[in-house]
Amino acid sequence: MITYPFLTSNPTIGITAPSSGVPQALHSMFSLSCERMKEKGFSVIPGETVWTQHKAKSASPKKRANELQAMIANENIDIIIPPWGGELLIEILEHLDFTKWTAKWVLGYSDTSVLLLTITLNTGIATAHGTNFVDLRGEYWDTTTAMWQQVLTTKKGESVVQVSSDRYQKEWQHDNPSPCVFHLTKQTAWKHTELSDVHIEGRLLGGCIDVIRHLAGTPFGDVKAFREKHIPAEPVIWYFDNCELTTADLRRSLLQLKLAGWFDNCSGILFGRSSANKPVDSYTAEDVYRDLASDLHIPVIYDIDCGHLPPQLTLINGAYASINLEKNKGTVVQYFT
Repeated sequence: MITYPFLTSNPTIGITAPSSGVPQALHSMFSLSCERMKEKGFSVIPGETVWTQHKAKSASPKKRANELQAMIANENIDIIIPPWGGELLIEILEHLDFTKWTAKWVLGYSDTSVLLLTITLNTGIATAHGTNFVDLRGEYWDTTTAMWQQVLTTKKGESVVQVSSDRYQKEWQHDNPSPCVFHLTKQTAWKHTELSDVHIEGRLLGGCIDVIRHLAGTPFGDVKAFREKHIPAEPVIWYFDNCELTTADLRRSLLQLKLAGWFDNCSGILFGRSSANKPVDSYTAEDVYRDLASDLHIPVIYDIDCGHLPPQLTLINGAYASINLEKNKGTVVQYFT
């Protein structure tokens, strides 16, 4: 059984940096994000770790873990959204006490996905892979990003529908933000290795493969134990975002996860758009996807709205999903069951 947090109206957002904080030169950008959210009716409580950054982390592992744990326990905080991801979130995991975890939403992507997947696997509490806090600083939100709030206010027993974006952002222009932060100029097209329409169903799990792959073989990445306890006999749909891996490294990582049993009873795999995927000896990302589909005999859908080329869907770790791809357009229905 999966436990689903619920986001109330006019919630208070706790902002902590379990990975990277905001360097001083970008404090104004973060402050703008806070002001925009207040204008939209949210209250915000930034933690100390948000304002510091040194040697690839916001603070010591214990300080980051303690601040996160305090926000989880704080009854006045309704949801936790880190400012963004980073590099070394994995350092804090051994300092967290998941026996004292409270069911409230944690939302983010990139390095934050290490925390999201770990929470769900170790507690059965659903977590939300989606926008970062600083990406909510626009005058308005594009329609894909804006769904985060509707998804997180879905009640247990209900469902929520999201569709693929019309356009996506090819590259970041931090010094030239648009009214919705992103520059959505490229046509979105979801694809399938068999070049045909496809339908898959199962429980969603995933994140940024660069970092969540390091959970395999640790107590924090025990997918088998999670499945036996919380979703016995149910199929899983994995979704991945590739931030920096070459195609050979991506292939090695996927094989590691396969050998670790993560893909047992897997009904399909989704890959987000990526500016990485540098080919190695003409071995392309599409080759990786086809090899994986052949290995596992399952559908592989790619270039979906997930990860470092926004906008992105809000995908719930633990939710039951029905995914349709038809003529390069995707529909994701998530059931909070």
